[in-house]
Formats: sequence, structure tokens, C-alpha cells
Amino acid sequence: MLIGELAQQAGTSTRTLRYYEQHGLVRARRSTNGYRVYDEAELPVVRKIRTLLESGFDLDEIRPFVTCLRAGNSSGDDCPDSVAVLRRKLDEVDDALIRLTALRAELDRRLAGVERPTPACEFA
Repeated sequence: MLIGELAQQAGTSTRTLRYYEQHGLVRARRSTNGYRVYDEAELPVVRKIRTLLESGFDLDEIRPFVTCLRAGNSSGDDCPDSVAVLRRKLDEVDDALIRLTALRAELDRRLAGVERPTPACEFA
């Protein structure tokens, strides 16, 4: 399929597909007229890339999932390298939740100490 067809089916742009290809995540071959031609197998790869990017993964973190899909696994999550990335990302989320919980507690503490804004603090 041509780049426009893949972009439409994957719900992305041709520019994005070229970007993924530039980073070695998506594969295309060139036709005799120089057009990019994609195998049908690239569609689930592009969909997985988009899903992972939307979930906060960066391109380097996505590579193991693409490799796993290319090895014939159905989800890309099944391979040891993918599992390792998922665990690292979960640890990052847990750390962020701890920081956000502490920040929330600090903000609650500060607000609890404020009875009422003084007239000098109110906006006109």
C-alpha cells in the first residue's frame, strides 16, 4: 500500500509515517517510481506506535514492541524486552504518583492554614 493509504488506515499523517520510518520503526520499500510502498504488516505496527506514544512512551521505549510485533507476536507486549519497558514505565508512573500525592498533601496543608483571604489579597 502507498503512504497515503497507510496513513488513512492508521489514522495518522504521511509526515508522521515518514518520521517513524526515519527512526527505523516503520519499514517501506521504494517502487520503481520512488514511491514508498508499505506491507500490510506495517498497519498494526503503526497502530501500536501511536497507542504507545499516546500513553507517554518515547520512540526508544517503543522499539522493543515493534521488534516483538515483527517477530510474529500479536500484541507486541509479549516479549521479554517489551515487558521490561512496561515495568520501567510502571515504576515511573508509581514514582510520579508518589510525588503528586506528596504535592497534594502539601497543598491541602497550606490551604487548611488559610482561614479567609484578607481584603488586600482579594482581586478587584
